[in-house]
Amino acid sequence: MKILLPGAMALLALPAYAQDAPSPVMDNARVAVRDVHLEPGQAGPAIAHAGDFVVLYFDGGRVRRRDGTIATHEAGAAAFGHGGITRDTAIGKPQREIVVELKDAPSNTVPNTSGLPPAFPREGSKLILETPKVRVWNYAWVTGKPTVVHFHDTEVVVAYRGDGDIKAASPDGKSQISHRATGDIVYNLANRAHSEELVKGDVSGVMLELK
Repeated sequence: MKILLPGAMALLALPAYAQDAPSPVMDNARVAVRDVHLEPGQAGPAIAHAGDFVVLYFDGGRVRRRDGTIATHEAGAAAFGHGGITRDTAIGKPQREIVVELKDAPSNTVPNTSGLPPAFPREGSKLILETPKVRVWNYAWVTGKPTVVHFHDTEVVVAYRGDGDIKAASPDGKSQISHRATGDIVYNLANRAHSEELVKGDVSGVMLELK
C-alpha cells in the first residue's frame, strides 16, 4: 500500500492547470519567487499558494482575476494574499508580476546596534504595503545623490527597473559597482551597512523587506 504525504495529497487535489506554474527564479529558506509574464487576452499561469504570498505588479495596468473581476494596479504596486489559486489575464498590454511566496520560517531580522539609520524609510522612498511579515517600498536612485550611510536589518527581495550602475560604499571605505537591468531580481541578506549611489543610467526598484 502506498501512503501519500500531506504535501502530495494537496498537490493531487489541485486542478491540473494549477500544477503548471512557472518554476521559481529564486528559492531559499524564506521565499520562493516567480517571474510571471502576462500577454494581453491570454490567461496567465495558475499558481497555487500554500500560505501567505505577495504579488509585486512590476509594470502596472489592468488585469482580469481568476474570478472574473477586474483590477487596476499602478507600476510598483503590491498586494498580499493567503492560500488559494491566482491566475491573472493582462488587459490591453503585456504585464509582469513578481510573485513572492512567504515560507513559514523564522525571521532573520537582526538588531540595529550600528548607530546608523535603518535602510527604510529613506528620502525618496514610498511605502506601498505593510503586513505583519513584510514591508514593500518603491524607490528610485538619483544620479549624483548618494543615500546616507544606513543599516539593513532585514533580508530584502529587490525587483529592479531601468538600466544602470549602482555603487555601494561601506563605512570602511570599500565600494562595489553593480549593474542592474530591468527585471533583475536580487535577494540581499541582513546585517549590512553602506550608502548607495546611482553612477550611470536610470534605475528604480520595488523592494520587499522580510520582517
